[in-house]
Amino acid sequence: MENNTINNFDFDISLIGDFFKAMPQQGPGSNEETIKALSYIQNELPCKATIADIGCGTGRQTVVLAKSLPNSTIIAVDFLKQAIDGLQERIKNEKATNITALQADMTELPFQTNSFDLFWAEGSIYHIGFEKGLRYWYQFLKDKGFLIFSDCCWLSNNRPTNTEWFYENFEEIDSIENKCSIIEQCGYAIKQTFVISSNSWTENYYKPMQKRIPEFLAEYPGSQFATFLTENLTKEMQQYDLYGNLYGYVFFIVQKQ
Repeated sequence: MENNTINNFDFDISLIGDFFKAMPQQGPGSNEETIKALSYIQNELPCKATIADIGCGTGRQTVVLAKSLPNSTIIAVDFLKQAIDGLQERIKNEKATNITALQADMTELPFQTNSFDLFWAEGSIYHIGFEKGLRYWYQFLKDKGFLIFSDCCWLSNNRPTNTEWFYENFEEIDSIENKCSIIEQCGYAIKQTFVISSNSWTENYYKPMQKRIPEFLAEYPGSQFATFLTENLTKEMQQYDLYGNLYGYVFFIVQKQ
């Protein structure tokens, strides 16, 4: 879920955590696309790579990275306690012993500079801001280290009729070309980009969300914020049904210069 304006209800981060913890993943994506993004730089990583997964959620992609790079050390970071709890359950179930879970704010990371070979951020950079995240995370990468992330972009010169909703919910949505220009201005070289599939939205993310909404409302009967949250998520799904050919998540595979 992207940022929404809340006028009448108190923002309850714990309810958001409860909603998304019960889902298999917390944003659009797929294991296959995680592997694809990694494949562009996998042979350039050291055998014992140091990796940070920023905004990891309950760790779908974290486990994929851990299995693809079994000699790596991965620190998976999320602000929400429920996400970290879910991640720890997944680590145990998958026996992914090279993952360490860390509850922390991605804007105040407790890392040393020049200490990571790879920063990974699927669908999470919007939490900190596109350019802010690029510039802040830069310091933690080793020389020629990599950053791989996905973010929402326009995929067409056409625009939906209600662009106001998009700029409220995907505040920094822009063309791939303009995003790439900002990336280069922040000191990275772009190695590759690709658009994630529509199935990564509809089947992997929205289908479980449709199932989760009535369960969640039953867990919080009478909660105005729970109603507000689910109405916004329903609106988001409707927008994708109407305009999913005009926007989507794009993977950016970039390298510190």
